[in-house]
Amino acid sequence: MSSDPADLSLKSVWNQTRTPVVLRRGGKGQRLRIRLPFAEDNRRWLQAGKRTAAVWLPEHRCWEVPKAWFNGFVEQALHRYGFLYVIQPYREQEKCATACLNATGHECQCSCMGANHGAGNDGSWFEVSETFATRWGEQHLACRLMVTK
Repeated sequence: MSSDPADLSLKSVWNQTRTPVVLRRGGKGQRLRIRLPFAEDNRRWLQAGKRTAAVWLPEHRCWEVPKAWFNGFVEQALHRYGFLYVIQPYREQEKCATACLNATGHECQCSCMGANHGAGNDGSWFEVSETFATRWGEQHLACRLMVTK
């Protein structure tokens, strides 16, 4: 088990039973995973007239549905419950400048606040111009609570 507080928080969101949760995974072919507060009609409610069946995964205690259902599910859950958690992958974008990456002195006026100053480009940076370089960090999971207004 991870000791990262963010990981523990995501696990507590996923494992609680009062608020619906949808896990949007980033891999090709991976389906949405959904946890709902117990109700006798959950399967029928999730299905909502769609051809593809929602599949119950007992080992994960959640439903699995096609990714294409995401927007409709969010709208449907907000209408039924008034709120839901969305757990989804994201990547942070780092911004720097070629001048900063290749700098030799200690003065840095770049948005990296000196973190990449003089480090050079190891190939992970996409240099857009002399004044702008960017790269994407590793994929992480983030959680947001959506609430109807």
